[in-house]
Amino acid sequence: MTSPRVLVFDSGVGGLSIAGCIHRQLPAVRLLYLADNAGFPYGNQPESVVIERSQSLITAAIEEYPCDVIVVACNTASTVVLPHLRATMSIPVIGVVPAIKPAVALSVNRRIGVLATPATVRRPYLGDLINEFADGCQVERLGHPDLVHWIERLVTGVPVQETLLSRALQPFRDAGVDTVVLGCTHYPLISELLRAQLPDVKYWVDSGDAIARRTAWLLEQKGYPADRLASSPTGKPFEAALFTGDAPGGLEVFLEQLDLASSDIRGQWPASAETEAATAAGSA
Repeated sequence: MTSPRVLVFDSGVGGLSIAGCIHRQLPAVRLLYLADNAGFPYGNQPESVVIERSQSLITAAIEEYPCDVIVVACNTASTVVLPHLRATMSIPVIGVVPAIKPAVALSVNRRIGVLATPATVRRPYLGDLINEFADGCQVERLGHPDLVHWIERLVTGVPVQETLLSRALQPFRDAGVDTVVLGCTHYPLISELLRAQLPDVKYWVDSGDAIARRTAWLLEQKGYPADRLASSPTGKPFEAALFTGDAPGGLEVFLEQLDLASSDIRGQWPASAETEAATAAGSA
C-alpha cells in the first residue's frame, strides 16, 4: 500500500502551519501544497470569486495529484467553499474554524482574544461561534489588516517589525486577555513573536493539531493503519508546492526551517504544468 496523499489548500503561506501539524502527527503522509497567491488575500475577494477559484484549482490539483483528503487551510475559504466542495467531491474535505470552544475551556479569567483577519472578524459565523461557546466571556476581536501581509513577506526573508506588531496587539493588553485564539492559519507561523509580545497570555489556541487528528481519523477510515501513518517518511514532506502566482523567493529556506522541504516548488501553476506537458510532448 502506497502512502496516502493529502492536499493542503490556502490563498497564501498560512496553510504551512496546518501542513506542519499534519507532518508532525502523520510523518508518512505525502503532502501537496496549493496556494492561490495570485488571488491573495481571499478576504478582499467576493464570495463568488473565492468559490470559483477554490473549486477550479483544487479540481485541477487532484487531477494531477490524486489525493485521499483535502484540507482547506484558510478561514475565509472554509466559511464559503466547504459546502460546494463537499457537494462535488468524492474525497473528504476538512475546513478550519477559529477554536473558540477549546479557548473557553482553557481561559481562567474569561477574557479571550481572537486574532483574525478583518474578513473573519466581520463574518457572522465568528459571532455565532462566540454566542454558542463563549457565553459569559469577554471576547476581544482583533482583525488587523496588515498582519497576514507581514507574514507573507517573512517567507521571503523580510522580518516582521516588532514595533508595528506590538502596536497592533495593544487591544489585547488593554483587555487583559489570558487566552488568544489564532483565527488565521498564518499566525502560528509567528507564534514565538506573538508570545514575546504578550507574555501575560497563558494559552494560545489554534486549529492545527485538531485538523491533523481529523485527517488521521479520515485516513484510518479509508484503510490506512495508524502505525503506518506514524512511520518514518520515505521522501521530503511536500511532494510538491504549487503557487498560482510566483513562488515566494526564499520559500525553500523557509520550508526547511519548518521541516517541510519540497523537491518540487512551482510558480504560475497550473500554467506551468501545461507548459511542462507541452514541452515534454514536443520533445517526444
